[in-house]
Amino acid sequence: MTAFIGIDVSKHKLDSAWLRDVETGKVKTKVLPNTANGHAELMRWLEKHTGQALAACHVVLEATGIYHEAIAHALHDAGATVSVVNPARIRDFAKALGVRGKTDAKDSVVLARYGATQHPPAWVPEPAAVRELKARLARLEALDGDIQRESNRREKSEVTGNAEILESIDTVLGTLRAERARLARDIDDHIDGHPELAQDPDLLESIPGIGAKVSQRLMATLHSRVFDSARQAAAFAGLVPVPYESGTSVRARPRLSKAGAPTLRRQALHGGGG
Repeated sequence: MTAFIGIDVSKHKLDSAWLRDVETGKVKTKVLPNTANGHAELMRWLEKHTGQALAACHVVLEATGIYHEAIAHALHDAGATVSVVNPARIRDFAKALGVRGKTDAKDSVVLARYGATQHPPAWVPEPAAVRELKARLARLEALDGDIQRESNRREKSEVTGNAEILESIDTVLGTLRAERARLARDIDDHIDGHPELAQDPDLLESIPGIGAKVSQRLMATLHSRVFDSARQAAAFAGLVPVPYESGTSVRARPRLSKAGAPTLRRQALHGGGG
């Protein structure tokens, strides 16, 4: 018999709820730190109180930036079934249940009930090469943001003509640009060093409008999960139109769904060059 557990994950703690009875909604809860020791204690707690091996536990989490990743990997590696669900789906499910208010404890119960009634698919961890690529791309994007901010400061400082300030900004810009160039080479070497990635850049960049930035982000996205179709991948990126129609009189212009990967969508919409 499967035990359904919801875990509301935050930076510092895990609010967990085991759904003891689906019909009555009875739960048993536990709050533990979001640390390696906390993860180990949670697994011991689950086995003790559910009376099941971890292989018989189905744990449902929300995708919460990076904070859910460690516990998701720990539970998966220990044999549990893990589902990582879009928070928007959980919000809609909670509304349908008539749940009012929002607390970490309530959210964990909603997650457990979602697992028991909706049976979300099991999460499959990304290959290590893809995780490493995504980490490098995130760092590259952060450097690009820092370079743009320093460039904006330099433009403003040119008005005042303060030589010392300009020199300081140029020093920082030089360091940032050098590190960006080094990281860009490292990303290319990483891709070339993994056969499952190495063939993709030429293929993706043969598509009109796709440059290195978008091709790298596409690689990280398309290799991070299983997509059954191109339509499904487009939906994940939030690039599918959402109609707004009712009867014969309401005909609003379709809009992009904007659900899914914001970084990929932003790069795809605003240029995928170099």
